[in-house]
Amino acid sequence: QVQLMESGGGLVQAGGSLRLACVASGDPLGMYYMSWYRQAPGKEREFVATISGSGARTKYASSVKGRFTISRDNERMSVYLQMNSLKPEDTAVYYCGAQVVLGSKIYWGQGTQVTVSS
Repeated sequence: QVQLMESGGGLVQAGGSLRLACVASGDPLGMYYMSWYRQAPGKEREFVATISGSGARTKYASSVKGRFTISRDNERMSVYLQMNSLKPEDTAVYYCGAQVVLGSKIYWGQGTQVTVSS
């Protein structure tokens, strides 16, 4: 199993940037697909980005493509989400998730709040 802890959230003005980090412990991180999801108040949790175990493949939600970049450092047991050109609609709690294969059980972190003011 893997345990996850996110950090890096905060309050930022529209157009600004934040970098989220997710630090893992337990199993070697390279065996997991790693993803970022987000959940805004009153809405369901939604997919943001995912990266393969080696980092060779990434996928993004259309709403963040071109603005967000997911990356990973398996030696540091860490995954990152660089968020640029932030918009008020990006306001949400951001969660890091780990899956052995896509579609399997997701191990979640506790989340980190991102608030973008207009």
